[in-house]
Amino acid sequence: MWNSSLVVVRNVPHVSGHSISDTVNHFFQTNHPNHYNGQQAVYNANKYSKLVRKRERLQNWLDYNQLKFERHPYKRPITKTGFLGLWGTRVDSVEYYKQQMKELDKRIALERQRILKDPKSIMPVAFVSFNSRWGAAVCAQTQQSRNPTLWLTNWAPEPRDVYWRNLAIPFVSLSIRKLIVSLTVFSLVFFYMIPIAFVQSLANLEGLEKVAPFLRPVIELKFIKSFLQGFLPGLALKIFLYILPTVMMILSKIEGHIALSTLERRASAKYYYFMLVNVFLGSIAAGTAFEQLDSFLHQSPTQIPRTIGVSIPMKATFFITYIMVDGWAGIASEILRLKPLVIFHLKNLFLVKTERDREQAMNPGSVDFPETLPSLQLYFLLGIVYSVVTPILLPFILVFFAFAFFIYRHQVINVYNQQYESCAAFWPHVHSRIIASLLISQLLLLGLLSTKKAANSTPLLVALPILTLTFHKYCKNRFEPAFRKYPLEEAMAKDTMEQTTEPDLNIKAYLADAYLHPIFQSFEEEELVEVRVDKSQTHIPGSSDSEVSSPSPSHYAYHYEVQPPPHYVHHYHEAEP
Repeated sequence: MWNSSLVVVRNVPHVSGHSISDTVNHFFQTNHPNHYNGQQAVYNANKYSKLVRKRERLQNWLDYNQLKFERHPYKRPITKTGFLGLWGTRVDSVEYYKQQMKELDKRIALERQRILKDPKSIMPVAFVSFNSRWGAAVCAQTQQSRNPTLWLTNWAPEPRDVYWRNLAIPFVSLSIRKLIVSLTVFSLVFFYMIPIAFVQSLANLEGLEKVAPFLRPVIELKFIKSFLQGFLPGLALKIFLYILPTVMMILSKIEGHIALSTLERRASAKYYYFMLVNVFLGSIAAGTAFEQLDSFLHQSPTQIPRTIGVSIPMKATFFITYIMVDGWAGIASEILRLKPLVIFHLKNLFLVKTERDREQAMNPGSVDFPETLPSLQLYFLLGIVYSVVTPILLPFILVFFAFAFFIYRHQVINVYNQQYESCAAFWPHVHSRIIASLLISQLLLLGLLSTKKAANSTPLLVALPILTLTFHKYCKNRFEPAFRKYPLEEAMAKDTMEQTTEPDLNIKAYLADAYLHPIFQSFEEEELVEVRVDKSQTHIPGSSDSEVSSPSPSHYAYHYEVQPPPHYVHHYHEAEP
């Protein structure tokens, strides 16, 4: 948790006659009267954001045409008003884009005022701040309402880590989304090879001749024929595997997580399961994951480790080659950054028009966790499995991890821009997969030894997985809470120390702008002052405090937004003194 005084609350109930901001204020003033500091409401700015993006594109075209005119002042730049400038009336480009931006500015101003004045634009979610870590810890780690689907609280992610699209998804929708995504991931893991096999069938010469008969004279050339036979099938497989992490990230976004770090953790977990089944088990047992599943279902569960264990030594050569080709080459391409270099030159050739475009194209981004972490965990699994069965593979694994350590250390320090800070939230997941790798290696070792002359000693090895599971349970109970929860004892100690060392610290002023959405940057200063309403100066006519203070009033009807808008803005409300 980047700041232990901030909590995000979701599924705020809609109380008839009251705004979401008023409902949040009354709820927390009633249930957390001594620690509640204030709240930042989240606004629906979907249409406004689209208009701002459109204006940025027009500004980019205007800058490009002005630069073009400065280089050739004797010739005014001309454009067509039709679709993509392909047809329509020919007009002066500079004047045309200036006029377009002027009209768009009027629409943006109207939409901005609508966002600020319309109470329906407030979403049922808010960032709540407390005047102490102790109060925030109590709120974030307890159930707030009699109805467990309302007033869902959790630690607020770092501002850069917030994924605004998913903030207002209701509880019921989250459950349905997770179920649908789980079924989709299962289908991807066990059926993903079907479209790959289909594309590879088209990639061979006979498939190409059937689809494109006019290419037959070219295909029959000896050089082209050998090139296509050796290159196209592998290219088809590489393309499918290349887009897979992106597909997993999209599925994770559909699940409804509100932090980018959580999205990347979930995407990396899905990709790891895919590689475990289709790369590791698929290579050992031979055939697609669906064929493996069918064969495993028709044999005794006790025979599965034995079946896979027998195949492990025979696949050692394949995995040595795989480590050198995919692992070593992948690390080399990481330090050379060939893919970003090619993408930059393509953007520079076709998309870059101004210096702003060039800066965006040169942005190195951050570490690609959804793809990098599963790959590292797969190589660790290979090293653990083959450390006893075929130790000759270990030097290749050690060389890979040595290169990976120095190269990723260099990239993180000198190349990548860290997008967010998740406070080591990835480590519990990495630890669980390390334990899973140990269990897999031990079970496969049991299966392998049961086929050898050492079968009588195999029962003695049953203690290994038992001890590993015991160690995992100990670590989970002893250390995992440090990543999930914030001890009240520590919170109180830090609050006391802060009051002693920094008695004049103004936490309200510090948190007032902490969660300003990027869309707020285009707002005027007087509008920013306008939206920061001091709640102590407002009065809600015709309502009693007890009416809206109730944690879950059963006599009010609640209305939820099923589909959250992709962009939001928010403002800050202070609590009553």
